[in-house]
Amino acid sequence: SVPVVLLLDGKGASLSLAAIVKGFLEYKDDSRIAGVILNRCSPVLAERLRPALEEMGVRLYGCLPECEEARLDSRHLGLVLPEEIEGFRQQLQKLAVKIEASIDVEGLLELAQSAPPLDSTDLTDSTGLTDLTDLTQSTSKTLAPPKTLVRSFGPIPIAIAKDAAFCFYYQENLHLLEEMGAKLIPFSPLTDSSLPDGICGLLLGGGYPENHCQRLSENHSMLQAIRKAHAVSLPILAECGGFLYLHKELAIKDGRIFPLAGIINGRAYPLNRLSRFGYIEVQAKETMAFLEKGELLRGHEFHYWESTNNGEQMEAKKPGTGQSWDCVHGTGNLFAGFPHFYYPSNPKLIKRFMEVCKCARN
Repeated sequence: SVPVVLLLDGKGASLSLAAIVKGFLEYKDDSRIAGVILNRCSPVLAERLRPALEEMGVRLYGCLPECEEARLDSRHLGLVLPEEIEGFRQQLQKLAVKIEASIDVEGLLELAQSAPPLDSTDLTDSTGLTDLTDLTQSTSKTLAPPKTLVRSFGPIPIAIAKDAAFCFYYQENLHLLEEMGAKLIPFSPLTDSSLPDGICGLLLGGGYPENHCQRLSENHSMLQAIRKAHAVSLPILAECGGFLYLHKELAIKDGRIFPLAGIINGRAYPLNRLSRFGYIEVQAKETMAFLEKGELLRGHEFHYWESTNNGEQMEAKKPGTGQSWDCVHGTGNLFAGFPHFYYPSNPKLIKRFMEVCKCARN
């Protein structure tokens, strides 16, 4: 079993941190917690906690005091992106100096080396697939792509929206697409007048389209290119911000409403709170674009906007609470909705997407 190091926020706390560690240790019979790092905690307090932690069999691997010069600001959807921060690399260097001085990095490396070798069977995903090219279930009859392996046909060009409005992607998702044969070609819905030439599929990720509504709405040639791509059944994956972009209209907080792609017949509008925040498991209610009825995906939702047309071809459930709701448009070759999906949780989705992209190329 792999040892765990617990990272605790120590700001404003004192010896009660020891009680928190004890709670984590006893919450599960085999917590595997071997150590603790205290964030935003003074060295004096850390040393006062050390005996209590060691008595519980937990090693203190150090603390990280407040470091204002390396502070990262946040906004309504999380941290400000690195490329938007002036002197970001210098901030990281200052943080590295602090870590080297106050964290037992050598001890952490020693702990990591104590972990047993990973068994390849542990890497099997939730669908039971260890080989990403091995599909044990037939693809949707409505799509009917050939069953030939994607990678044997060489790179398949897939356009990926990347600019200030579309900037959130799980890196593991992009790696999986490339593993399946995708050649990802970036483009900007903000500034480009057309989609890249010769593409066989389209990715519209998360980001901040609500902060760039006017420029997106006024880029008529790009909106027309997106509509044409959908009209000719180009495979499209869109999530969260990309889902908003596909709406007929997008409203912002000052009351203005902007026309956008019009592929989703509805209006997206702002809320004054997070909507459906947290991890989810989503199940296909019917056979749809790239998924069979009953198949699952995992992901999360985190947004301040809502839609009059969320889609209803999948059902999302929050673990623990049982709360559920309908989501996702999955007709034809369109797969679009608010959830940010973790594609490795069901590689069949991307396998089928890539098969249809290959058909589009041919």
